[in-house]
Amino acid sequence: MTQNDGERPDMDEAEQPEPVQKAPVFNLPGALVAVIALMVAIHLVSSYVLSDDGYGWFLFTFGFIPLRYATALSQQGLEWLWTPVTYSLLHGGIEHILFNSLWLMAFGAPVLRRIGTLRFILLWCVSAAVAAFGHAFLHWGDPTVLIGASGVVSALMGAACRFVFPARGGRYHPSIAHLLPRQSIIQSLSNRTVLIFTLMWLFGNVLIAVGIPLFGDAGGEVAWDAHIFGFLLGFLFFPVFDRAVLDRQGSLRTNTID
Repeated sequence: MTQNDGERPDMDEAEQPEPVQKAPVFNLPGALVAVIALMVAIHLVSSYVLSDDGYGWFLFTFGFIPLRYATALSQQGLEWLWTPVTYSLLHGGIEHILFNSLWLMAFGAPVLRRIGTLRFILLWCVSAAVAAFGHAFLHWGDPTVLIGASGVVSALMGAACRFVFPARGGRYHPSIAHLLPRQSIIQSLSNRTVLIFTLMWLFGNVLIAVGIPLFGDAGGEVAWDAHIFGFLLGFLFFPVFDRAVLDRQGSLRTNTID
């Protein structure tokens, strides 16, 4: 029915509310799906295509080795330049990838939605390097190879703790968590949900440090120290990577709660 000639529209026709669209919980950003797919592809090729010698070369070329940085750079190749980042894409097994991928879906997705792809890549690279060099600092000259995205995942957890859990309580909502205001360090630590989550996460890493294996260790030694350095980087320095968020009216607002 039209509104010509002064006729009033029927109430049912004029006031029908628009359906509310809810984002699916597992509607992951494309960039995050690409990262997970890349990690899986790298693992499949390195594990099932390369020979034993080829796999050894692969680990040496792309894995992080603390011994490199205790050796004169003139006596080695250029692997020291890229391995502080590339090691984070390598994994020791399907369980290792599955563990990190699940945490990436939970905490990497809201961080990526909030800061965008370019800032996310920058955060990934910086957190990978900080986690790796933190591990190297405590294991200086160690010839073992560090691989896995756990340090980066820990950084994303720390970053997410600054905004995904509502300041005044409430549950974590994956579809809107990236829109919440960023909390200060003190506010975050005063948030009961953040505090409990952080303490439980730290307790899990203490268990790993004393030799108690947890799911996702892929049967090898877990670099718990890289987890700690990564989490601290994400939690303390997330504002460096964060950006302003538009409210629903399209106006710019600050991310920090006063």
